[in-house]
Formats: sequence, structure tokens, C-alpha cells
Amino acid sequence: MPVVHDPLVTPPALAWELVDAARRRLLDEDWEVLVCLTDLPLRIGGRTVVGHASASHGVVLISLPAVGPVAVRRRVLQAAVGFLNSLLAPGGEEDGTRDGSRRAHGRRLQRLEDLVDLGDDLGDLRSGLVWLSRGGPARLLFGMLRANRPWRLALRLYRALIAALAVVVVALVTEDVWRIAAALGWPRLAAAAVISVLATVVSLIAVHDLWESSSNPRARDQILLFNVVTTLTVVIGVLALYVALFAITGAGASLLITRGVLSEAIGRHAGLADYLALVWLVTSLSTVGGALGAGLEATSAVREAAYGYRPSDETGRPLAEAAPGP
Repeated sequence: MPVVHDPLVTPPALAWELVDAARRRLLDEDWEVLVCLTDLPLRIGGRTVVGHASASHGVVLISLPAVGPVAVRRRVLQAAVGFLNSLLAPGGEEDGTRDGSRRAHGRRLQRLEDLVDLGDDLGDLRSGLVWLSRGGPARLLFGMLRANRPWRLALRLYRALIAALAVVVVALVTEDVWRIAAALGWPRLAAAAVISVLATVVSLIAVHDLWESSSNPRARDQILLFNVVTTLTVVIGVLALYVALFAITGAGASLLITRGVLSEAIGRHAGLADYLALVWLVTSLSTVGGALGAGLEATSAVREAAYGYRPSDETGRPLAEAAPGP
């Protein structure tokens, strides 16, 4: 059974738009049934759903974020089997097969027409089966975060890391920085750390235009989710940068600054707490330097942190994977 990578739609997109696009691809390829995996969150009839199956369209649509961040393969397979059993069994949606399949899958499969508050965003999707999502908004959010792969951004911030390391080198040999670090209390050091991380996050989002917007009011909820996940992705990437800088700064301080020299500079005996304060302050200052270097990052690399952005098949993962059914 071949697997085809095809964006199908440009996000944000509603469920009926994705189903229509999948239907067109199914007809073009002369397939019988098409199973479409997407990392777009889906809301149908006012509910967050794992997927939708339409016998009239011959399409099964499964949202990867809605299955959650763990056991993704098992849950996707369970949903796909449930939908295909309902659609491909003799009689399909017209006999008791659907009800039996719904009982077998914990009554997650429900008739779309049975849902209340269908709203006006269904297009021509007025029938079929839906698999309701469990776990609430948190499960969907973590599923989207996993799909966005925030560790990729952390690996791409090497230009910001270079700018930050330049600040580390200067700060570690500046005695005024040593004395400031010794005089600051832990609350001020913590505040400096938070401000430096926020400055870098805001710089990355603003400089590379990661904030999504749409004139379509029906896509407002989806855009909000995109922006939340994008922000969390950037925060995780910047925190990874901060941890790396902390480790590098700690190694540099222990190698270059002896206890006697530090004690003489701060006017008292230097202990481990003084070294930690110095490393913490220098890391925060260098992270701000990294924020300045964020403008030098390749836009294509940073744009991948935006949930609504998807690179082409040759440069990254697709928005959707379509697999024709048997």
C-alpha cells in the first residue's frame, strides 16, 4: 500500500476543506479509500476529534495531535482500523456494523449527525463517523507540540549561540561583572534569567514573523492553537540554548577564574555560591546577546518552529500523509 506525501491544503484549514482536498486526490489517483494523516487539529461539530470517516467521500481523516503525545502509532492504528472496519464492512454505515464497531472501540465512534451544535463550519460534511478526542485541551496541545518537534529549533540556533559565546568570553574576564554577580541576590539573578529568555523568545518570533494571523473568523481557534504551540516551541528551544550556555560558562569559569582571583575582586572569600552566581549572570547576559544574534538566524530554519509553516517534501516533513485503502 503506497504512502503519498501531499500538503493537500494550506493551514489554517477546516475539516471539510481537508476532506474535500483528499477526495480530489482520491479521484485523481482512482483509489477506493484514502486514509489521510494530518498534524492539523480538527474540530467538527464543536468537538475536538481524533478523526472523521465519510463513506460518501471514501476518505478517512486522522489528526495526529488529537491522539496525544504518547503511543501515537498504536492510537493512530486503532483509529484507522476502527474507521476502515466501519466503512469497508458489508453494508458499511447502513447496517449494524457501525454500531458494533462503535461498541468495540469504547463508543468513541459516533455519527456526525448525532452531535449537537454542529455549527456552520462543516461544509458538506453532514454525515459519517467521528472519533471523539479524550484528555481535553492539554492532550491536544501536547500532541501538537510533539508534532512540531521543538528539539529541531534548539539544534538550529547556532548563530545565536555564537553571538552568545562572544558575550561569555567578554563577561568572564570582566571584574565588574564578577562584583555585580556577587552583589546580586538570587531573586534578581532569577529575574535576569527570565528577562533574558523572554527577550530572546520575543526577538525570534518578531524578527522571523512566526506569529500567525488569518482573516477567516472560523479559523480563529486553530490560529490561536498554532500561536500557542509556536511560542512553546521557541521557549523550549531558547531554554535549551540557555542550558547549553550555562554549562559552557561554568566550564569556562572553573578553568579561567581561580578562587583567589575571584576573592580578591569581590573583597571576600569566594565560595561555590559566588561561582554559581557569576555563571548564572553571565549566562543571562549572553542569552541577551543571543537574542541579538537571533536576527542572523536563517529564516527558513527558524520558520519551522511556526506551527502553520510546513516545508516542501524535499526539505522537511509533510503536512499530511495519504495512504490509499485496500
